[in-house]
Amino acid sequence: MSAEDFYSELPSFTDFSSVGALDDYRPVPDDWFVLAADIVRSGDAVAEGRYKDVNMIGAAVIAAVLNSVGRERIPFVFGGDGAMLVVPAKDLELACDALAGVVDLARQVMELELRAAAIPVADLRQMGGDVKLRKYQLSPGNHLAMILGDGLAIADRILKDPDANAPYAIRREQAELPPLEGLSCRWEPLPAQNGQIVSLIIKPCGNRTLPQFMEGFAKELGFNPLTDDNRTKLAEGERLCFKFPPRGLSLEVQLTSARNHLRGWAKSLIECVAFVYGYATGWRVGPFDPKRYFKELGLNTDHRKIGDSLQLVLDLTLDQLNAVENYLTSAFAEGEVIFGMHVSSEALMTCFVEDIGKSQHIHFVDGSNGGLSLAAAEFKKRREALEDSLKAPGRPSAIG
Repeated sequence: MSAEDFYSELPSFTDFSSVGALDDYRPVPDDWFVLAADIVRSGDAVAEGRYKDVNMIGAAVIAAVLNSVGRERIPFVFGGDGAMLVVPAKDLELACDALAGVVDLARQVMELELRAAAIPVADLRQMGGDVKLRKYQLSPGNHLAMILGDGLAIADRILKDPDANAPYAIRREQAELPPLEGLSCRWEPLPAQNGQIVSLIIKPCGNRTLPQFMEGFAKELGFNPLTDDNRTKLAEGERLCFKFPPRGLSLEVQLTSARNHLRGWAKSLIECVAFVYGYATGWRVGPFDPKRYFKELGLNTDHRKIGDSLQLVLDLTLDQLNAVENYLTSAFAEGEVIFGMHVSSEALMTCFVEDIGKSQHIHFVDGSNGGLSLAAAEFKKRREALEDSLKAPGRPSAIG
């Protein structure tokens, strides 16, 4: 395969239980770049009740780059308060222009500071990391990248260190508005049906592989999130609620129609009316086929993924939550895992719909009130505590 089309030509897999098969991951070409972006002091925004704003900016990073470069060519990982993408050298300038536009838009419209960097994969490898990936098929034409090798973790550390980030920071004196077509936030929050929406980040340490570690995890939980597809889905059934007009429509229009809010409102409201009609009747409206869309919606979410660690958003009972927390705490004390956790009562869903008629849509799921962002902060504290206890940079990850 060509270096530029590495991701689009990469074979996909459909059985998530095989995500821990390390030999099937492929290193990205050496001349590719990791684009890293996250919101500075996102915890302050969470404390102000603005986590939906934070999620929208994180999703906007992905939407802007994919709209500029091409949806099937670029792997990405949504992180709640930001995102990571991996792009070939040929597309770097376009991708950086798009990301710079999101940085500017976040500052001007949302009053949020988004930091962004473009870090060569070759540099990450010189620092001891790697970027290897597989392509997981959610449904035909819709994929998620599974990425490991600690390259993303190193990129995240660089991004958050002003001195280390200086050579890689993305800056534009006059950034153009980013292309955010298809970005939306029209669904109501997804309520927990079992009581707790749990955002989890898990990374085994030492010699235990991810599948081995998850066997013990599954015994405590009562099911294995790697193998039980039906128990992990969130965007389906009674959880789904669409109100007219959607509460998030104002935020969507602010971001996606910065040049002409009136036109943005008109377009979005017309789309919402058509959706409500199809939603209520089950009849096709133009390119929108409700029966097909709702079948795909439950599949096309990123509620479980690998971004150097296993990231999950689960709906658990209080007993399941306590059992999992006790298991992870004990395993951390034994040096077997690093983890971060956040608990809330509902999940948020932000959507990127490229072409509804061609079934090209993906939905970013996160716990409310901090979700993966606060879980990542807790994960970082535990990682640093483990490294301090070992008086070394840390043991190699069993999944990266």
